[in-house]
Amino acid sequence: MKPLRSARVRILRWMVLLLAASTLVSVLLISEIQLVRLNDEVEEGLTQEASEFRRLVDGRDPQTGQPFGADIEAIFDTYLDRNVPGDEEVLLTFSGSEPYKSSGERDYPIDELAPLHQRWTSLTESEQGEADTSAGGVRYLAVPIVRDGEQLGAFVVVEFTRDERDEVVAGLRVVLLVSLGVLLLASLAAWLAAGRVLAPLRELQSTALAITETDLTRRIDVQGDDELADLGRAFNAMLDRLESAFATQRAFVDDASHELRTPITIVRGHLELMGDDPDEQRETLALVMDELDRMSRFVDDLLLLARAESTGFLEIAPLDLGDLAAELEAKARGLADRDWRLVGPDRPVTVVGDRQRLTQAAMNLASNAVQHTVPGDRITIGATVEGAAARLWVADSGPGIPRTDQERLFERFARGGGPRRSDGAGLGLAIVRAIAEAHGGAVELESTPGHGATFTVVIPLDASRAGDVRPGPGAGAR
Repeated sequence: MKPLRSARVRILRWMVLLLAASTLVSVLLISEIQLVRLNDEVEEGLTQEASEFRRLVDGRDPQTGQPFGADIEAIFDTYLDRNVPGDEEVLLTFSGSEPYKSSGERDYPIDELAPLHQRWTSLTESEQGEADTSAGGVRYLAVPIVRDGEQLGAFVVVEFTRDERDEVVAGLRVVLLVSLGVLLLASLAAWLAAGRVLAPLRELQSTALAITETDLTRRIDVQGDDELADLGRAFNAMLDRLESAFATQRAFVDDASHELRTPITIVRGHLELMGDDPDEQRETLALVMDELDRMSRFVDDLLLLARAESTGFLEIAPLDLGDLAAELEAKARGLADRDWRLVGPDRPVTVVGDRQRLTQAAMNLASNAVQHTVPGDRITIGATVEGAAARLWVADSGPGIPRTDQERLFERFARGGGPRRSDGAGLGLAIVRAIAEAHGGAVELESTPGHGATFTVVIPLDASRAGDVRPGPGAGAR
């Protein structure tokens, strides 16, 4: 289970990193936004005070009703009487180069700004700036009063920002603590979620570890409709294929060993009992050679079936379907004394396929028909076209095939029962089906007990169009 645990840790690590990065970015953005807003508010306050002061300078003295003129002290007195500074705001006035009155000093260290007095009282235009004090940083806006090119004094608005900055920092501290709490809760949720997400993988791992070559029955309980569910279904499908392949392999080995054991036993028995008589030796050697030939054919058939599942099994080339049918009928006549018939296509048809393999399949079907008929019985070899498929068939008038045998007749080592039982190893029809499927086609069987049987090889006209052909209702079992 260690790999899955490490996967869970990796998922959690990435989740925590992403959440921590997003939290850090969020806190930095919030702090930047708050500081920008604070600066905007301070600047707005400074600008507002300066605007109100400028309007008063250009206005009239409420005591006399006349313009203030050069009476800057009257301007300062009137303004300070009418305006109350904000919580962190200090209003300073200068008559000439000397401080006149101030408002809002409270506990702020105004005297620490003395080095700026000379600068403020020498200005000819408004100026904004910053300075440091023991109470923190300050922002100021100095507005000079100029008459006839001479500076008569100055009005200065000073904003102490430490308290507001402390409030911003306190708010950010709360945001950071809340974000850390959310990060911890999200990490716990991510840990639990990762466990649930990886649960099917743990089950897949345990199932894979529990599978052996003798027990392929274990399956994963698949629920849901996501990628992991698809993985579970694919894994179960793979197990189905493996189980089928192992079962087929075991049956193949059992049947092959049985088929080979019989001729080996016959050969060994006759060799052990063979005497010195020349006639007996000839008979024994003839029997041994016959069994060896049967074993050789059996091995060749096995190799052919094995090659049918590999590339290079077919040598595709265009061929005329009518000529192929006529050639097959002519070759089949040499198999036995039967009433051979030929049914060709009603028009010239070109098929793309392997002539030798198709001939081999048809000869197997013809040989099978010969085994289940007697001299004088009719055997028909025919070829026709239906849609995009060519149909090559062999029909006999033999005893037919029982329904119970038709489903398994195309399996390896399968033999028909009753009057249709074959003397071979049961690979002939399996080879026919392998050749048909290699062409992208199928084999169909139509038979009624007592009324003969018809085997049909169905292949696409062009073997490269393997998906165009589907087996009909009488197709052999696959």
